[in-house]
Amino acid sequence: MTLPTKLDQIVRLMRESDKSLRIEAMLDYSKRIPPLPDHIDGGALDQVKECQTPFFVATEVDADGAAHMYFDAPQESPTVRGFAGILLDGLDGEQAQVILDVPDDFYYDMGLDEVVTPLRLRGMGAILRRIKEQIRDQVA
Repeated sequence: MTLPTKLDQIVRLMRESDKSLRIEAMLDYSKRIPPLPDHIDGGALDQVKECQTPFFVATEVDADGAAHMYFDAPQESPTVRGFAGILLDGLDGEQAQVILDVPDDFYYDMGLDEVVTPLRLRGMGAILRRIKEQIRDQVA
């Protein structure tokens, strides 16, 4: 599996860490989600209904083809926010096609299935699929 460099580094670090460090890393990533910028209003956000948590996402593809992601989720949902933080750190600013080529289940290579419930994992996959749908709509 080929991943963009930043995301690949995150995946490798998580995979090589023990379970307790993976959980701590998810908590750290959950704190990296910035507030929504002023130009993203509620109408631009799509809810990822497959998530147990009320989770919303918006993407923008700029004139150079780089994709940017915006997330809104409750602070009380560190698992899903942590996954969003990983996506933000690993993919934001990458070319749209690079993001479209990321396998939907790449997070299994991080060992998240050992620390996150199957229901949460399905929600994580749904977040990435929704990002890809939005990007496809913008580049089509």
